[in-house]
Amino acid sequence: MSTRLRARRSGAALEIREAVHPARLLLVAKTTLAVGLAWTIAPHMPGITDEYPYYAPLGALVSMYPTLMGSLRSGLQTLLGLATGIGLALLVVITVGPTWWTIPAVVGVGMLISGTGWFGAAREYVPVAALFVLIIGGQNADDYSLGYLVQMAVGVAIGLIVNVVIAPAPLTLAAAARVDAFREQLSAHLHDIGSAVSESWPPEHEKWADDAASLADTTSALRAALADADDSRRGNVRARGRRGETQHIHADLTRLDRVAHLIRDISDEIADTIWDRPGALELDPALPEPLSAACHAVAEVIGQEEPLTAADHRARAEAARAIRLLLETVDVRTIDVRRSMGPGVLAAMHLRRILILSGHREPDEPAGSDAESSGA
Repeated sequence: MSTRLRARRSGAALEIREAVHPARLLLVAKTTLAVGLAWTIAPHMPGITDEYPYYAPLGALVSMYPTLMGSLRSGLQTLLGLATGIGLALLVVITVGPTWWTIPAVVGVGMLISGTGWFGAAREYVPVAALFVLIIGGQNADDYSLGYLVQMAVGVAIGLIVNVVIAPAPLTLAAAARVDAFREQLSAHLHDIGSAVSESWPPEHEKWADDAASLADTTSALRAALADADDSRRGNVRARGRRGETQHIHADLTRLDRVAHLIRDISDEIADTIWDRPGALELDPALPEPLSAACHAVAEVIGQEEPLTAADHRARAEAARAIRLLLETVDVRTIDVRRSMGPGVLAAMHLRRILILSGHREPDEPAGSDAESSGA
């Protein structure tokens, strides 16, 4: 129970930090400004549209996203959804008119159309717009439809202008920081495995086994964060130059994803052995010590922040030596007891692969890639 309570508190603290993050506060300020401008401008629109000024702030609100492309996409999809819903409603008005059965029928048709995927996050506006035109518009459905659509378009336009003038910062650095944190998480998890197999047998704590299941979720969340970072650079004047590049971050995440799969495999195999799950193979008493040393050594390599330093070279040499000693122990015990050292073989193979994958990118790799592409 205490572990769950700590996890909930940690999650709540993270949500609070995200709510007051500078990028989030900037979005709040821009949204407030856009809504205020929309409400100020809306009453001055020509014709009948000035009778529906309250839809302009709504248009500004729905168009405000953390990225420029997100704002443009949301605004256009909202207007498309509104136009479609209004078109359905007007079709009813000029034919049979709003009745006890045409209103729910047109809402149902709107729901079906909204499920096509054309409208993105604004898909709810298709049936909502149709319903509003038939119920609120009533006898003045044509005037209401025009005012509704025009004022929403005004709000969307104001929101886009505000987002362009006050361009949001690219999310590249934040995504890179999260990838670095994931690397540290993988290092810590492998350290936990090393500690688990070297303590009293069977290990008393199970947290390392539970944490392994969360690695895949973390990878998925990081890919979404990188997609947002790429989206934040499109059309953003603050992303010009090399500062916003994400190619090397994608490459790092791909490597770390493969490392995570290998660590999860090691964790699952050892957990099967510890708790005697179906398909488990016995861990020879001579293996925990060299296996623990190899896990700790490879974890140190994963956790290295600076590439091509003396500390990095020493860590890699120590890891290679620890894996070699583990393999030697596996070979000796296989001959002595004349049976397979299953968990030891799998762990040694995976640790060696992790060591290879953890090789750091050369500092001039992006420059070399650019040179090749320009030469082509």
